[in-house]
Amino acid sequence: MGGFDMRSYLLASAALICSGTAVAQDSADETAERPVSATEALAGEIVVTATKKGYGEDVQDVAVAVTAFGEAQLDAMFVQDLQSLSYDVPNVQLDDVGTAPGYANFTIRGLGINSTIPSIDPTVGVFVDGIYLGINAGVVLDNFDLAGVEVLRGPQGLLFGRNVTGGAVVVRTTQPNFEPRLNAKASVETGLKKTISGTVTGPLIDEVLAAKIAVYYSDDDGYFRNQFDGKSFGRSENLIIRPALSIKGGEDFRMDVRYEHGEVKGDGAPVQSHALFPRNSTFDISLNFPGFYNAKWDQAIVETNVDVGFGEGVVTNIAGYRHFRSKAASDIDGTPNSFFHGYFNIDQSQISDELRYAGRFNDLEITSGLYYFTQDLRYGELRNLVGGASIVSGGGTQDQTTWGVFASADWHLNDAITLNLGGRYSWERKAVAIGTLRKNGCNIDTLICATNFTDSESWKGFTPKIGLQWKPDENTQLYGLYTRGFRSGGYNLRNTDPAVPAGPFDQETQDSFEVGAKKEFGPSHVNLAAFYNTVKDLQREIILPGPLGVSQVIRNTADATFAGLEVEGLFFLLPNLVLNGHVGYVHGKYDEIRFDLTGDGLVNDKDLDLKLPRLSPWTYGAGLTFDHELGSSLTATARVSITHRDAARFTDNNVGFLDESEILDASLTLATGNHWRFSAYGRNLLNEVTIGGDTPLPVSFGGAGASLSPLNRGRVIGGEVAVTF
Repeated sequence: MGGFDMRSYLLASAALICSGTAVAQDSADETAERPVSATEALAGEIVVTATKKGYGEDVQDVAVAVTAFGEAQLDAMFVQDLQSLSYDVPNVQLDDVGTAPGYANFTIRGLGINSTIPSIDPTVGVFVDGIYLGINAGVVLDNFDLAGVEVLRGPQGLLFGRNVTGGAVVVRTTQPNFEPRLNAKASVETGLKKTISGTVTGPLIDEVLAAKIAVYYSDDDGYFRNQFDGKSFGRSENLIIRPALSIKGGEDFRMDVRYEHGEVKGDGAPVQSHALFPRNSTFDISLNFPGFYNAKWDQAIVETNVDVGFGEGVVTNIAGYRHFRSKAASDIDGTPNSFFHGYFNIDQSQISDELRYAGRFNDLEITSGLYYFTQDLRYGELRNLVGGASIVSGGGTQDQTTWGVFASADWHLNDAITLNLGGRYSWERKAVAIGTLRKNGCNIDTLICATNFTDSESWKGFTPKIGLQWKPDENTQLYGLYTRGFRSGGYNLRNTDPAVPAGPFDQETQDSFEVGAKKEFGPSHVNLAAFYNTVKDLQREIILPGPLGVSQVIRNTADATFAGLEVEGLFFLLPNLVLNGHVGYVHGKYDEIRFDLTGDGLVNDKDLDLKLPRLSPWTYGAGLTFDHELGSSLTATARVSITHRDAARFTDNNVGFLDESEILDASLTLATGNHWRFSAYGRNLLNEVTIGGDTPLPVSFGGAGASLSPLNRGRVIGGEVAVTF
């Protein structure tokens, strides 16, 4: 694992966990306590932080369409990465495109991307402990030690800036605790995948200094069977280490210092070619090149909160650093022949800082701030075509700087009505040096490329918001809002055609109108939202078969309209029986086309009539959670859920597509003494075949139906033991 002694880390972690257990046991009540049931956890308040006020808010009180998962819900759902939540939120797809592991191609309300080009900005921003992840690589990897995940639907440009036109995913890891605590888990599931993790936290100096160490390790033998050599495929080994410190200065000061180191090593993508295997019916693959994936990352985050007398406010500063490196290779053609083998290397580093103030002056709540982000990105790609008959490479560098200033005001006109006004101004500059894919275009090991395109460009945008919230009683709210969002313009670091410039393409803007309602009935609730969004200068990566296997051009292709609705509900049928459900519908259409999407050389009604990519009209699902006490210290919990997602087109020309799917999950857990938990679970029990993408390839690269279609896992059965002290 790149110079890290895995055994030493695991032994050190085990020793730390054992010492933490002794501390916790010494201070714990020796008598067994009745465990907190899953239905009791569902009845509790889920706090969200995405409004960036000086305090967390109940998800039912915020005037925005957001689905939030607390620590207990994430544990009960056996969430291992963000893709685990892909079917659990209306009009949301948190998918890994699969061409190489870890690439987030997230879609919300019909807005998403389908690419592994790191210079493409996402439509859905991902934020971890307050910092924005600058590229889509290294996002869908194993995760643990989570305090909460918030999925915000619709443009979030006011508080989060550019590149959140679809929405935002806000991830929070746990803070160091000033009370001793130990969490540890071990699981085994089909693959065969073995996982162990542990978190130990507690005070070093009472009420002054607390520490945390969290360690995660997984070893996956590979879920798939490669027919080419009969071996298991999809192996991976993961290590994540998270130390953290919290410093308190009375009631008015807290600083949290978090660090994370992660490593992943394993096979390349499980690519299935539909020229060899029928679509949506088998998990078979036949690859003569297993490829590989090696990634490392280091990140440090310092969050400081200071209570100030001015407006009883809080000044918050979040400074972050992240360095991500990966080397990947995959059998792109998905056949036992060497038609197209691809190699992709990335080296990215980023620094960001957000300084904000949140306070209240009588009936006026204000949140304001300054934001800075800089990123250095280096990318190299090599394509080995037709068994080495043609080897081309390319890539380049991108330097990026972003500034932002924002302010939001909630004016409580009376006890029932609140007016929200806000705006954000953002400025961004990108400078690139790019080498088109060609013979000897780039040394992908050193990421030094023979550049034939250099340029720089800047973009700016203003994202206003106006909203009105009405609370006729403490259990009901109605809201309406207008806001704007934009995606930054940019460049294509994977330039496949020397006749087509690598950029710049212009920024994409969106105007969004939304109305919603949230109603609580005791512990039960129903949330509704309806939206109408218009997008100008839609940014798309046009994917077509080409002489280099795949031609990929990024352009502002069209204007489009998206409209839809969402319903979410949680219902306590009995004190120990809970029904949850969601329904989402989104309709999208092109209003004007400015680019040849079909590839026939014409811009006409054929282009206008195409379906928007990655847009599944209907998403819906339902689940039941049932608790039953077995004596005074033992509780059994059964959970079952089934969700549906409609089919969607993958490529802009609609040749590649994603099939509809139904995902059935279930689990059974026994919890005892409020400390131990034993679980058996199953994911995708119907064994649905789903893919991350569906890129058509030339017929010469495998025959009719040749495609790059990376498989997701099918049915997974697992067992987990967890302990908390």
